[in-house]
Amino acid sequence: MFNPKRVIFEEAALNYEKGQELLKLFKNQDVEIKYSKNGRITGIPGKTDKEMFLEGKSTLVVGVRKKLDFQSCKPSAHYQLPLVSGCMGMCEYCYLNTQMGKKPYIKIHVNTDEILEKAGKYIEERKPDITIFEGAATSDPIPVEAYTGALKDAIEYFGANDKSLFRFVTKFTEVDSLLNAKHNGRTTIRFSININEAIRKYEHKSEDFQGRIAAAKKVSDAGYPIGFIIAPVFLDEGYEEKYYDMLKYTKSIMDNNNIMFEVISHRFTKRAKENILKVFPKTTLPMEEELRKFKYGQFGYGKYIYTNEEMKNYKEFFTKSISELWSKENINYII
Repeated sequence: MFNPKRVIFEEAALNYEKGQELLKLFKNQDVEIKYSKNGRITGIPGKTDKEMFLEGKSTLVVGVRKKLDFQSCKPSAHYQLPLVSGCMGMCEYCYLNTQMGKKPYIKIHVNTDEILEKAGKYIEERKPDITIFEGAATSDPIPVEAYTGALKDAIEYFGANDKSLFRFVTKFTEVDSLLNAKHNGRTTIRFSININEAIRKYEHKSEDFQGRIAAAKKVSDAGYPIGFIIAPVFLDEGYEEKYYDMLKYTKSIMDNNNIMFEVISHRFTKRAKENILKVFPKTTLPMEEELRKFKYGQFGYGKYIYTNEEMKNYKEFFTKSISELWSKENINYII
């Protein structure tokens, strides 16, 4: 659960019951409380890149989602569902490090009902087709769910509409409040997993691998469709044995054969590398450009991926391993 150092309330948020509830909650805690009259977020300290990053990650903004048009979320979903932005995790490789500014605060919205009402309009527009919404495109919503209840609201909203599906991904384990939600099998909860060695090195403030699998077992037992994103996979020497052990452990805990896997190898852009080194100057992330292949991505910028031979071996390994423990049909993609 996210325990912020400071909370900034947009003035408009206090016009909502949820905003007033949160103000009362945080006034009884040892946190700094600030206010924003015009919606501009100021007052987050920090002089160096690292200080600004850490202070931003310690800040919660309670606001109102004014712009209710949803962004596209292709190819995995039709729309992003803007319940939360930002993440308390400090993963060194995270793509959000290039998108959330130098002070990457976490923002929640108190007008969940209005956001879901807008989702309903998108669903109506696309009928009779099913509309899919992604709840974690720019966030990990689980650590702030205790404050918002927004995920449970969304799960039950889409659970009651047979022309919609909902999905989100998390690295965190506070899922108990979702277990009794009336999801009707229309929400897929995915867990981002990795070997503990990678988690300890690069996924700061997140849960360990075993904790994530235990949480996945809970939501699976509650009837939710389940997925695992294995990412990013680091193709270090001997990685096959480490990741196979991870898969075997997952299989030993999860008695669900309807799990879908997405597997993503480590990659980086030049811009991401520059930002990462500003915040994590001692990082050991493998970002030697001369050891990678440069490839243009679908959004027009280039990234550094593993070589053709490395990618071939990696894809063969994960295809064989997942097929052996589950089946080839359980693989969504390996990239």
